[in-house]
Amino acid sequence: MTTDTSVDTSIDTTIAIVGLGYVGLPLALSFIGAGHPVLGIDASQARVDELNAGRSPIDDIADATLESALGHGLTIMASEDADLAASDAIFVCVPTPINKAKDPDLGPVLAAATRLRQQLRAGQLVILQSTTYPGTTTGPFRIELERSGLVAGRDFDLAFAPERINPGEPASAGRDIPRLVGGLTPAGTARAARLLRGINTTVHELSSPDAAELAKLLENVFRNVNIALVNQLALLCERMGMDVWEVINAAATKPFGFMPFRPGPGVGGHCIPVDPYYLAWRAREFDFVDRFVELAGDINLAMPRHVVDLVASALNDRGRAMNGAHVGVLGVAFKPDVRDARNSPAADVLAGLAAHGAIVTFHDPHVPTFHDSDGVERSSVDLARLVADSDAVVILAGHRAIDWELVYGQADLIVDAVGNSNSRTPRERQVLRLGAGWSGPAASPTGS
Repeated sequence: MTTDTSVDTSIDTTIAIVGLGYVGLPLALSFIGAGHPVLGIDASQARVDELNAGRSPIDDIADATLESALGHGLTIMASEDADLAASDAIFVCVPTPINKAKDPDLGPVLAAATRLRQQLRAGQLVILQSTTYPGTTTGPFRIELERSGLVAGRDFDLAFAPERINPGEPASAGRDIPRLVGGLTPAGTARAARLLRGINTTVHELSSPDAAELAKLLENVFRNVNIALVNQLALLCERMGMDVWEVINAAATKPFGFMPFRPGPGVGGHCIPVDPYYLAWRAREFDFVDRFVELAGDINLAMPRHVVDLVASALNDRGRAMNGAHVGVLGVAFKPDVRDARNSPAADVLAGLAAHGAIVTFHDPHVPTFHDSDGVERSSVDLARLVADSDAVVILAGHRAIDWELVYGQADLIVDAVGNSNSRTPRERQVLRLGAGWSGPAASPTGS
């Protein structure tokens, strides 16, 4: 870290937030709740118009909550219209995707930094929240900010404080979730921590932005690796004629030293499919190949293909070929009970089914339209119509809003990729379960 100099660390009052998505909008509401005036800006005019109309694009935020915030200090503007110089502290909450080669794409982060430097002034505090590789805050993000002529750690404070939002769980944006922060200087760390303690009960101060960035990656890589482990176990259980769900539930009875993870059609969302590749890419810059992390990512990326194989096996059990079969997919969001379909494994499943000649439809009460990984757009169809028209129904997200009694009561053939049928009593050989084989008293290995 650089040495402390003359940055003013007085209490910060006015807050600006760049990026009003699943991270930035809850953060804005948290600061409004703590009594801070907040300027929220977004590069999308459509998003700005939607928010100013009181319509929340986030599952965990009700329209009424947003409307109340708009009347109590929240101002939302397009990026080009905002005066960032008037804010004491600026948070950057923009996406950090990967490109087709699975390398980090810092385009949104650097675009935000470019916007900031145009109005950056001495004495401000800048906090990056976007999940990224160690060295981003102190490297390319800092370099772009310093093109303003101001020097980080001397003229303005710079820190990294990762988000810990879990879509579908509103409490993950609440006060009781501990926060991490690492600043460029000890004074910058203390300043950022003091501000964050106004919205989070516990704030852990780290030695540097790099440490905070790596800690965030570890959290998500941990999940990705363990999901890959149980996905591999599911494939083994299919070969052995065992039930992976029974095995996991049995292991979970141990009160220490074990944490249950569940298999599925792959991983999706804003973090788990992306973050391992940020870490692996950064490791290669140090001549360190993290085969463990990359292998886990590859295992999870292969699961949609396995689901397609399960559908082919299930249809074969009925004497049907995939080519020309009607296949209905239930749930294309990346997890149950959310409308977020970013990086959903359903994109590869739908494209894979179509590539094998299937006629594919989907139903999702939360996602009205969906693009598969080949760019084909489909619209959600009526549930009863889908079940009646499908030779096979594939469950990819177990939304509570779906009428499961209708599904299990009327569908002749179901491929369950998420354990939705585990608590039910389906008919014999009605359901082919990922990691467990066919349903019924004489359940057998996959395909037998």
